Amino acid sequence: MNDNLIIAGKSYSSRLLVGTGKYKDFAETKAAIETSGAEIITIAIRRSNIGQNPNEPSLLEILPPPKYTLLPNTAGCYTAEDAVRTLRLARELLDGHSLVKLEVLGDPQSLYPNVIETISAAKTLVAEGFQVMVYTSDDPIVAKQLEDIGCVAIMPLASLIGSGMGILNPWNLQLIMDRVQVPVIVDAGVGTASDAAIAMELGCHGVLMNTAIAAAKDPVLMASAMKKGVEAGREAYLAGRMPKKLYSASPSSPTAGIIAPTRS
Repeated sequence: MNDNLIIAGKSYSSRLLVGTGKYKDFAETKAAIETSGAEIITIAIRRSNIGQNPNEPSLLEILPPPKYTLLPNTAGCYTAEDAVRTLRLARELLDGHSLVKLEVLGDPQSLYPNVIETISAAKTLVAEGFQVMVYTSDDPIVAKQLEDIGCVAIMPLASLIGSGMGILNPWNLQLIMDRVQVPVIVDAGVGTASDAAIAMELGCHGVLMNTAIAAAKDPVLMASAMKKGVEAGREAYLAGRMPKKLYSASPSSPTAGIIAPTRS
């Protein structure tokens, strides 16, 4: 069955997107990403070297662009101006690469998105020809506004970045999916494989994560679990779950023709 994820006109077989931060070294980063099966890899331009520091090891050495779709992001930016400047630099470093992840944060404690600055940055980036995947709150009104601006994917948080709290508001995610036509990728808050599966069972098109894998006791094994969780959740969504029936049990075995109990 061909069930690929389509973002900005490009097809991907994996619906798991992963980050590159918080690993102990490049070897662990490479092993976890390869095990995850992810094809879209997000890189924090302000925290990672992809060529801007020529005397330091570069992530491009272990994540060659021909093999992966690199997704430069604006982690650590708190204004639209900083976010736009960062992604302009990324485009120069990656030879005109246009697919980017926009995130403009509201404060350093919660890392909650500043949607006003996010909308402002999105308008500028789309006008400059960027294909913008955008991290945002789980507000369906804001999600629709970002789609109308021209963003190619909406990425609402499930819970706070790095919290591992899982899907706290499935109803808002459902509202977003009902209102926008571009892919909806859950971004932030996933803690374990069951969280990823729940997101996919809701009908989300994909899941992006970093800390849930990198901060696990065994990141490579967790990457394997996340791959399976995303795949299982997607298959369950496509299969269509049975309806929930409160106080209405239904035996799984047929009742017709059963042998009646004997009476003495």
